[in-house]
Amino acid sequence: MVDRPIDTVRDALDECVRLGLIRLSWEVPGQLRAISPDVALQALLARQESALLARQREMAETRVEVARLMEEFSASRNQRRRSEVERLEGIDQIRDRIEELTLACERSLVTLAPGGHQTSENRKASRPLSESLRERGVDVRTIYLDSIYNDPATLEHARWLVELGSDVRTVASLPTRMIIFDGEAAILPMDPEDSGTGAHLFRGRGLLASLSELFQLVWERAAPITTARRQRTSTDSQGLTSQERAVLRLLGEGLTDEGVARKLGVSVRTGRRITADLMGRLGAKSRFQAGLRADRLGWLDEVPFSGVDSESDHALADLLSRDGEPAGPESKPRAGAVT
Repeated sequence: MVDRPIDTVRDALDECVRLGLIRLSWEVPGQLRAISPDVALQALLARQESALLARQREMAETRVEVARLMEEFSASRNQRRRSEVERLEGIDQIRDRIEELTLACERSLVTLAPGGHQTSENRKASRPLSESLRERGVDVRTIYLDSIYNDPATLEHARWLVELGSDVRTVASLPTRMIIFDGEAAILPMDPEDSGTGAHLFRGRGLLASLSELFQLVWERAAPITTARRQRTSTDSQGLTSQERAVLRLLGEGLTDEGVARKLGVSVRTGRRITADLMGRLGAKSRFQAGLRADRLGWLDEVPFSGVDSESDHALADLLSRDGEPAGPESKPRAGAVT
């Protein structure tokens, strides 16, 4: 007899059966017989090894599946990044991408075209694309600098666009060179001094919405090409033209004569002449003094058609600081645009 509770004995017998240490007798039904531990444990170890091997196979298959999922996720993430921000190297790649996007454009194409003078290569490359857009009924809007009135070839091209059915306006200064296709893709140069070296193609919805809003802001302040000469030479209540007001703003931002000239799309000599004239009218002997007197007289207050204010420039810089830089007018050959 075993001096143990019956439940404890039953549990012990069940465990022995599980371990293979006891079995039912083949000779005497209902009787249990002990099995050698060597035999019983070898069988138990064999079963455990088999289960372990099966588990190892399952783990190996799981690792393969996890690796596959990680590869797919990485590829998908990289694809999203490539689709949202694409780097374009050199003029040939930029122009090829512009042509491809223009031919696929269905609703609207808007352009900021700083730099004043548009190269003959740009004008020649844009004509067939502009005609194609017109034939497909795409809404085309372009904003040039007021300084295109100093370049007969660029002015003739702008008026040709108007005759074709495009909307063209001008302002004193522009924040960057930019093309937006259907509100879904935008191309901006990486280098503000030389757009031919490379550009970024953006597709992110948030960024595109902000860039489209920036274009609309500039568009509302720009003057139609048919009346732009009058607007360009007319003065506001302070007797300033939009170009003169833009010069004051740019000087206040600390731009050099060369930087001011690039922003206005004029020669450095012309930019210096405008600056000297403003300083003479203000009776100032230095730029700092001119800035103080202009501010005191209210000349730095914003008025319609004065171009884009510094807040818009800074907002654009914030938008592009992650993947690229805002680009301004440039004096070197440009990559071309549908303008």
